Amino acid sequence: MSSECFTVSRTIAAPPTTIFAMLADPSRHCDTEPTDWVRDAVDARPITGTGQIFRMNMHLEAAGGDYVTHNLVTEFEKDHTIAWMPGRLDDAGNHAAGGWFWRYELAPNGDRTDVTFTYDWAATSPEFREQIGGMPPFPEDYLGASLVSLERSVTG
Repeated sequence: MSSECFTVSRTIAAPPTTIFAMLADPSRHCDTEPTDWVRDAVDARPITGTGQIFRMNMHLEAAGGDYVTHNLVTEFEKDHTIAWMPGRLDDAGNHAAGGWFWRYELAPNGDRTDVTFTYDWAATSPEFREQIGGMPPFPEDYLGASLVSLERSVTG
């Protein structure tokens, strides 16, 4: 694991289709993280492919409190891989990436799924890192706790 990327894995007692359906539903993203950082979806329609942008209401004191992120889907292979790059829209309405991405990879394992979750912030600018007090804005165990939240959400 590099100093600018966290990757964790967990085997979850649910099929890839169930887990992927949740990850492709922005209205359920708040159920996949252990804090109240991810609030709710501005755009509740499901993610259907690369190039799609979905917006989320967020809250992080280090980033100034409440804000909206515009997430550009960069990988989408149904029931296998989904990834997005948070950012904002510039004045022309184009996605301006923040320099980090979230990625989930799902692999069937009998009646379970091996989930690999990656957060990579290598392309984040020094200015933004300084603005929020450093990257990442959470401890390393946040990703593992997120997978526990994901598991709880899909297994009841």
